[in-house]
Amino acid sequence: MSSSDESVARLRIWRGEHRETGHFQEYRVPYHPGASVLDALIWIRSHVESGLAVRYSCTNANVCKECAVRINGRVEYACTTRLGTEPTTLEPLPSKRLIRDLVTDILPPGERLSDLSVDNKQTP
Repeated sequence: MSSSDESVARLRIWRGEHRETGHFQEYRVPYHPGASVLDALIWIRSHVESGLAVRYSCTNANVCKECAVRINGRVEYACTTRLGTEPTTLEPLPSKRLIRDLVTDILPPGERLSDLSVDNKQTP
């Protein structure tokens, strides 16, 4: 398929476990009108790169809010952002602790288990 083929979408996806050493990797996916960016990410995981880390719970319902990523510089939901034939750049959420690829820590700092102090003493 040529890069000008309108039946192909190109995604430039940030990969890595550290923001300082990560890199972008480009993927070409079949383009279908009405498809979402999440549809493309799921296709990549199923057909090209099963190790791509992306978080989602629902598809095209905009209920769970777990598929939020930076798309072309704006924080958006991958499930409601429509895929186009223009190149699309996907990055992890800014200002969140990076876990890997597009997955960031979505819990507020005070709600992480590692942030809680455990006191085994019981009060009467």
